[in-house]
Amino acid sequence: MSAIAQAGAGPTFTTRRLFTFICMVFGMFMAILDIQIVSASLSEIQAGLGAANDEISWVQTSYLIAEVIMIPLSGYLSRMISTRWMFTIAAGGFTLASMMCAFASSINEMILWRAVQGFIGGGMIPTVFASAYTIFPREKMGLVTPIIGLVATLAPTIGPTAGGYLTEIFSWHWLFLVNIIPGIFVTVTSYFLIDFDEPDFSLFKVFDWWGLAAMAAFLGSMEYVLEEGPSKDWLADERIAILTGIMVIGGIVFFFRALTRDNPIVDLKAFANRNFAFGSAFSFCLGIGLYGLTYLYPVYLARIRSFSALQIGETMFVSGVAMLLTAPIAGRLSTKLDPRVMMGIGFAGIAVATWLSTGFTADWDFWELFWPQVFRGVFMMICMIPINNIALGTLPPAEMKNASGLFNLTRNLGGAVGLALINQIMTNRTDLHFDRLREAVNITSSTAMSTIAGMEHSLSELGSNARLAAISKLTGLAQQQSSVMAFNDIFLILTVLFGVLLVALPMVKKPAAQRGGGGGH
Repeated sequence: MSAIAQAGAGPTFTTRRLFTFICMVFGMFMAILDIQIVSASLSEIQAGLGAANDEISWVQTSYLIAEVIMIPLSGYLSRMISTRWMFTIAAGGFTLASMMCAFASSINEMILWRAVQGFIGGGMIPTVFASAYTIFPREKMGLVTPIIGLVATLAPTIGPTAGGYLTEIFSWHWLFLVNIIPGIFVTVTSYFLIDFDEPDFSLFKVFDWWGLAAMAAFLGSMEYVLEEGPSKDWLADERIAILTGIMVIGGIVFFFRALTRDNPIVDLKAFANRNFAFGSAFSFCLGIGLYGLTYLYPVYLARIRSFSALQIGETMFVSGVAMLLTAPIAGRLSTKLDPRVMMGIGFAGIAVATWLSTGFTADWDFWELFWPQVFRGVFMMICMIPINNIALGTLPPAEMKNASGLFNLTRNLGGAVGLALINQIMTNRTDLHFDRLREAVNITSSTAMSTIAGMEHSLSELGSNARLAAISKLTGLAQQQSSVMAFNDIFLILTVLFGVLLVALPMVKKPAAQRGGGGGH
């Protein structure tokens, strides 16, 4: 039966479609995983390529900037050339770019191919979401949505773990070589098995090139400003100031063209649907929690506990296991519970996880982090599935591809904004706590003098330098404690954020029971 005929009769569930979808999900998994897989191995890549300190961060930044441009664009492209060709090109290009990254001989080559990898691979993520809600009947969503929910949360969580293991056991080249065989498999299966829709080449004639340029300037500049701003004192840095101006101008042009053209490259009318708007807002906040917590725990373990990349990966793996075990349970619950109730349980559970982390000390280890990580993994999965269903589950099929790009963009932007805020708050609160500790433990106070005397005695083998070493050690302890207190502040802020989301839930409309999307048109 043709895709068009199926669209008229409603979507059907077949083993072939399920297998095809799982292959597509695997491609999405690779694309999301590669955001974080290099994060624990940047120092090894830097040494291997002879890169400078201010260059190596671009291995990750170039991928993020390119990906955030492609995600909203993918809806238009998949309508224009079809899901089959969109996904085949994306998977094949991602695989080729991964191979070129592995064989890069300079930092400039690496940055170039990481940008290509992020741009092309970014097209797989929203395409999978759109396909899930158009090719399967509504009654099968309890089977399908846990798969994409698991990948969207698990992949960034285990990225540092996978990267740490690959670099430790083999070399940093394997961070990219590991994509080759699965990438070829996904490319081939996509070409031969995807038959969900037909291309509409007439869209090429009305393609908004100025809109694309404006969107690239807007989103690309925003990603860079958010990524680099906290470490460069924001507008005090000339490059940040220039890119902020480009971001503002690009944003104005992009939104003007998106709201006034008949065929914009990104159609914003999906936001007129209340549930899509709230689902996207929840996705934005979930991105803050997902990427923020994936960032915070490794930073704490590296700075305060001096863990290696491998030790950090082993500690973080707890959340991944919790997500994996929770996915089938969450899928089952999604067919039984009001999605608003599920989101409420999820938000409350994440709030508990972050609240448990507000008692951080410099001595916390694997077991102290165990329950916060378990709660995070379980409840992140429980709220991810209903958020997807609320946002995408009731939209008409004709809007699905475009809406999927917007929805996935909100999660990525939430992560970018969250990381920028976390870094800024970390800097500000660490400085504030250090100043307060310095005032409370003045070097002339009796407590400080006795502490320094004790340290000086233990460092007596240094002779005349013992007192200076003792003062330096005390200052280091104060700086460490200031950082720990800043971590606690951030976890408290995240607790409040997810508590506030609970208050917003009554404004979401309960979706009516329905069969789901039609074909891919």
